[in-house]
Amino acid sequence: MSVASLRNFSPLQAGLALTRRAGRWLATGLGYTLIVIGAIGAVLPWHLGVPILVVGLVLALRNSFRARRRFVGLQRRHPRILFPVRRLLRREPEVWPVAWQAVLRGERLILPLSWRFLRRTRRCLRR
Repeated sequence: MSVASLRNFSPLQAGLALTRRAGRWLATGLGYTLIVIGAIGAVLPWHLGVPILVVGLVLALRNSFRARRRFVGLQRRHPRILFPVRRLLRREPEVWPVAWQAVLRGERLILPLSWRFLRRTRRCLRR
C-alpha cells in the first residue's frame, strides 16, 4: 500500500460502497422473488404473472452479473421461447404484438386447424 492510497482513503467512501453493494443485493433478491411469483402466475389462466415476471427480470438482470450470463446462455439455447421476453424487456416494450403472438400460439396448441378462427378474423378485419 502506498502513502497516497492511505491519504485518499475516507470512511465515507467505504460506507457508500457498502451501502451500494447491500442495495444491489436487495434489488437482486427482490428481482428473484418477483421472478418466482411471476412464473407461478404466468401458468395461471390469462397470464397475469407475466408483468410481474418481467419486472423481476429487469431488477435481477440490471443488478446481477451472474443472472445476466445465465439469461444470455438460456437465450442462446432456447431463442424461440425467450424472444417474447426479450421484446418485453426493451425500453419501449411491444406489449400488444407479444400478447397477440401468445394468443395465436395458445390457439395453435389447443384447437385443431379447422377450428382456428383468430388468424382468419384478423385478416378479414385488416382488409
